[in-house]
Amino acid sequence: MDNIDQNTVSSFGNEWYDFDQSKMSYMEIKKIFDEYFSIFPFYLLTDKSEGFDMGCGSGRWARLMAPKVKKLHCIDPSSAIEVARRNLSDCNNIIFHKSSVDKVLLSKSSQDFGYSLGVLHHVPDTEKAIKSCVFLLKTGAPLLLYLYYNFDNRPFFYRTIWKFSDMLRYLIYHLPYKIRRIMTDIIAIAIYYPLARLSYILSLLDVNTSNIPLSYYKDHTFYTMRTDSRDRFGTPLEKRFTKAQIEIMMKNSGLGNIHFSDSAPYWCVVGIKK
Repeated sequence: MDNIDQNTVSSFGNEWYDFDQSKMSYMEIKKIFDEYFSIFPFYLLTDKSEGFDMGCGSGRWARLMAPKVKKLHCIDPSSAIEVARRNLSDCNNIIFHKSSVDKVLLSKSSQDFGYSLGVLHHVPDTEKAIKSCVFLLKTGAPLLLYLYYNFDNRPFFYRTIWKFSDMLRYLIYHLPYKIRRIMTDIIAIAIYYPLARLSYILSLLDVNTSNIPLSYYKDHTFYTMRTDSRDRFGTPLEKRFTKAQIEIMMKNSGLGNIHFSDSAPYWCVVGIKK
């Protein structure tokens, strides 16, 4: 059985068509890139490195990674691959693949690095997907992942709020696409934006906002909030993992020297293929 959920693939194809990141400034893209890649071992890359972006979406990560390497493979099973192809048309070192994580036509142990951010928690078997990524890597090559955390570093009330939000997600993702799009925008306006602004104001007063839901967005644009609201509430298949669970999956997949980021978004983690 293919490691793919077709409803989720279609949902992301629609999302990246609507939010192709063309309205996002370079500074915003760079800021988000730096947050996700803060633990990536760039010192291992050279101008001869070849790697992959698994689940590339609109290509926002590839925009900043491609100039650092010789060749980058952008891989996505959805129609978003065409959005990435358009957005990155000026990058002559990118090869585009419309493929699921377990069907990529790249050779075993051929890649110098890989990353998959916000993708592998949307497939039926996350550990199997990690193994598919590791299969492509050379020994000693890094793999950077971002997997939804299970709020294992959050207080009880925070986890309780999430449980209610997940009930809302369940209702929304079953709606027709056009209504779902409207609902996720309403959530961005009515929930994401107010909480983000509250966190921003409190941070100016030197108040620790880390346990305020959605405080991560206090330094991000409303466009990013809309994008992530669609991602969070409009996606059929979503999984969450504790830090310990992620570490076990990575070790089972043949990765060592595992290192987690201490800052949001959680969990960003990098491992080296043994």
